[in-house]
Amino acid sequence: MAFLEPLYAEPGPFASVYLDTSRNVEHPDRAIALRWHRLRESLSRQGSDRALLNVLEEVVGADTDVPGPHGQAIFAAHGTLVMDGELPRPPKHDSARYSTLPDAMPLVTQHVPEIPYMAVVVHYGGLPTAETHGWVTVEAETGTWPASTVTPGERLHRRVAVATWHRASLRLGHQLDERARRAHADAVVVGGDEWACNVLIRRLPHTLRDKVVRVGGRTPTDTGRALLEPQLDGVFRDHMAAHDRELVDIFIGRRALDGPVTDGLAATVSALQRGQVAALLLNRPPGPSLRLWTGSQPTELALTEAELVSFGVRAPREERGDEALVRALVGTGAELVVVPESELRLYEGVGALLRYTDPGTPS
Repeated sequence: MAFLEPLYAEPGPFASVYLDTSRNVEHPDRAIALRWHRLRESLSRQGSDRALLNVLEEVVGADTDVPGPHGQAIFAAHGTLVMDGELPRPPKHDSARYSTLPDAMPLVTQHVPEIPYMAVVVHYGGLPTAETHGWVTVEAETGTWPASTVTPGERLHRRVAVATWHRASLRLGHQLDERARRAHADAVVVGGDEWACNVLIRRLPHTLRDKVVRVGGRTPTDTGRALLEPQLDGVFRDHMAAHDRELVDIFIGRRALDGPVTDGLAATVSALQRGQVAALLLNRPPGPSLRLWTGSQPTELALTEAELVSFGVRAPREERGDEALVRALVGTGAELVVVPESELRLYEGVGALLRYTDPGTPS
């Protein structure tokens, strides 16, 4: 959640815009302009002033270097652009909201499941033997799925004579291992020529070889998108990152032993008030019907106005629950894990791993 910290360095109110800026359609600039016109009118009705609207308009559709389907998430406050980022998938519905807190949950959930990986493409069009002429070309890229779809990482390029491929692939394997370690890759997705891929995989260090996932299909490397993007979607769909899986396993173990966890909305909100939450677990992002009362600080949130007033908070405000929860997580340095109910059913769809417990921790 650290990438959201700049968003909460500014006071509200915020304009939050989610817009489909895909360029794989006919007349994309015209389509984007029409979408933005509708959102601009909506923000104006909600109370945004012209200066704020003009700031947003300057960056809408400016991501012309991103090919294919994608979207933009844009946040501004007090006539200043606060954050502008690409979405790996277009939003289901374009939206614009002017509110005290930024509407950040859709941006967060577009980053889920945040699986670190390395993709490798091996191109070779000759005979399956080193006793021939020609070249093997290798491209490798690390990233975090799915955000890397529209923000590909630095790419490694190697061109090796076929006659030296067996020897060179051993050295290349160690280079790939170093990159994968730096990226904390959960998986190494490999595509391309079968013979050349097999030679490389057999020479990878054992720790890296155990993470290899072989994929087929076309392997173009000049799309401007993530390397092996279509195959990555098939590999990672409905998967959890290894780190998130570990947190879920810890939660299950602690809950079975009545350890330091919360299960349910009331207990979790109470723990957020005290800065106890290390990781918030959700079965699904909260809908707009969930409302929480908030103050000026991230930990000032409660289920009722009376509770905040009893803490000495002046002029509490009722806000959307998802907006208040994201601010609390960012403000207290907590993580967020979205876990399917089939993996872990949480009471009221919410729970938390706690940093500590004390006599005041709700049971």
